[in-house]
Amino acid sequence: MSNSLTTEVEVRERRLKSIISFAGKASELQAGAVSQKKVEQPRCFSQCSDCAQMRAGTICSHIRDAAVVVHSPMGCFANNPANDEINKSGSLGRGQKPFKTNVVCSNISEKETIYGGLKKLREAIDEAYKRFHPSAIFVQSSCAAGIVGDDIESVADEKQAEYGIPVVPVYCEGFKSKVWSSGFDAGYHALLKRIVKEPEKKQPDLVNIFNFMGSDTFSEILGKIGLRPNYLVPLADIDTIARMTEAACSTSICETLGTYITDVLEKQYGVPHVHATAPYGIKWTDAWYREVARLTGKSDIVEEVIAKEHERIAPKLEELRKELKGLRIYIYAGDSYAHNMASIASDLGIEIAGITTLHHDMKTDGEPVEHSSLQEMINVAGDIEHFSVCEKQPYEVIKILKQVKPDVVIIRHMHLPALSAKLGIPSILEGEVNVSAGYDGIITLGERLKNIRKFKRVLTTLEEYNEFPYTKQWLEDERLFI
Repeated sequence: MSNSLTTEVEVRERRLKSIISFAGKASELQAGAVSQKKVEQPRCFSQCSDCAQMRAGTICSHIRDAAVVVHSPMGCFANNPANDEINKSGSLGRGQKPFKTNVVCSNISEKETIYGGLKKLREAIDEAYKRFHPSAIFVQSSCAAGIVGDDIESVADEKQAEYGIPVVPVYCEGFKSKVWSSGFDAGYHALLKRIVKEPEKKQPDLVNIFNFMGSDTFSEILGKIGLRPNYLVPLADIDTIARMTEAACSTSICETLGTYITDVLEKQYGVPHVHATAPYGIKWTDAWYREVARLTGKSDIVEEVIAKEHERIAPKLEELRKELKGLRIYIYAGDSYAHNMASIASDLGIEIAGITTLHHDMKTDGEPVEHSSLQEMINVAGDIEHFSVCEKQPYEVIKILKQVKPDVVIIRHMHLPALSAKLGIPSILEGEVNVSAGYDGIITLGERLKNIRKFKRVLTTLEEYNEFPYTKQWLEDERLFI
């Protein structure tokens, strides 16, 4: 295991100069990143947001044979039980055995925020070990635990020695970062610190795929050049995670999710990161295939595969381009995944009316800013006139969609489709990120866009009877941030 990493990872605002508010052109945002010029346009209040602790749970709570102790008041724990159904459905979608989420809350109260909550933390870890018999226990901190200064690492060390399994502190206090994606980094940092091991042997045909849930589409994509995927981290077990250093290379479905851990794997363990944009859209999939092939010694066969794939999808792609001609879409998704969708849209010949990302990393771990996914998106899709950064603020989302008036919205995160529906705009919930990957993913998204247009008439009726609590003055004001 690695001992050279710091106790906790630096949050994205400091490490990557991440921002959560911007309105302008995509090219202006990229120019600001290259020049390191401040482009963030602060808002005076936030209507809603999310928490880094929840995103750390996205990593830790979906590990097959682990347990999670959330050292927090019960309110911060409220979302965790929902992960149980996610693990079941995610496993079934990938053809794996379902499993339950093993999670316990220390349930600290006002008393512990004054006198400290380590007694309750010890009891919670004991209960997790007794109840679940896990291969590892993750201890997630919280705002309350962080403010009071509870030393979760000393308790983790104590219990690790007692039980003989990794007990892993995860520093994901929500107050430390306004960018909830910092929670992904906190979860991955914990894995690197106490779970990931030096490789016992290398597996030259194994490719680490860092993604969320999703069906097994990468077995077919990689299988065409004689490789196989190692899906990380959701749905994996502790042993699989520990041996991720044995892979030939690593890649992720977007820079936002996985480049922190792939960068550490490259620099510390010699597992090269695939320095190419994720395989979404023709040009990006071509480049990704070639880079994976170069790193795995498959360059002699990859060009034939690429040529055959182009030829195979060409008739259907041409048909979809004709059927979707004139369609205007808006994309609302996490940072780099929105860029992925724009790459596919450009191949389908669709007009991109605008894009909103939930945050924006001005830099990327292990990548030069000149070759970020934003720049690569501009290269394939052109500049985007209406490009904004907005962390799910409904009052901003509604104004954007009312002003731009797209035909369809592609949305990555649940709950947001309800807003577009109330505006009479059909939406695609891009929750299953794997189905849009590769060459078949282009066709799949095209078919979904073709079919979703049929719901326009139903939603027009919904729009007619819906009212929003925002003033006409605000909605007609050209300013996005106040």
